[in-house]
Amino acid sequence: MAVITPFQTLFAVPMTCDGCAKDISGALHKLPGITKVEANVEDQLVSVEGTAAPSAIVEAIQATGRDAILRGSGTSNSAAVSILETYHHRSDAEVTPAGTPGESWVNQRLVRGLVRMVQVSPTETLVDLTVRGVPPGTYRATVREYGNLKDGASSAGPVWSGAQSDKGGGTSSPRGVLGTVEIGPNGYGNAFLNRPFQVWEVIGHALVVSRHDESDGAPLSNEEDTVVGVLARSAGVWDNDKTVCSCTGKTLWQERKDEVSNGML
Repeated sequence: MAVITPFQTLFAVPMTCDGCAKDISGALHKLPGITKVEANVEDQLVSVEGTAAPSAIVEAIQATGRDAILRGSGTSNSAAVSILETYHHRSDAEVTPAGTPGESWVNQRLVRGLVRMVQVSPTETLVDLTVRGVPPGTYRATVREYGNLKDGASSAGPVWSGAQSDKGGGTSSPRGVLGTVEIGPNGYGNAFLNRPFQVWEVIGHALVVSRHDESDGAPLSNEEDTVVGVLARSAGVWDNDKTVCSCTGKTLWQERKDEVSNGML
């Protein structure tokens, strides 16, 4: 289903002059679904409105030679995020960074992807899913019944049902079935989906991306093609004005550099 409800996202972007702002604005207006771009050089912020995926916006900004950090999506209490990791461990080969030409798809860190959610109406939440460093193929993304990652995907439980019944009085298909994402030969793939639930309903639940077909009733296991993370509340637009981490004392760009070096998207 196509995304038709526009929403606002806010990004921190290093800019030094009005020329930077013009370059970024021009690049973003080339994306389908972008209706408004406001770049503030003094505050180093870019506000975007439209129906384009946040991951696509980040890629477009990075294509201009600048980095971007998502600072908020939607309104307060309407956004969520999950860092996807694998609990599968390989001991038979030396690992190399994901996407390295001609090398293994295995990343040195367990991080394999990122999920962002933003609720745009009482009945619609957008799911922006990016995965990398996994074997090629068709993957299924699901919200699970529990947020227990003690044993990785295998302890996250069945697909979240959502406790919602159909008009006939029976139970409808699980609301936790999000959709599929195609992973290419380079181990990278993304999907932009919309689902009929509210963000608060899935906070604290695990989200799994896997090639495993659960139609036979077999439980998930921590294979090399299965990644999982817990959905946590994320900042809405203008909810997050932090520029220095209170834990480490590092600026947000120093934190960003550290995370990228560890495999973060």
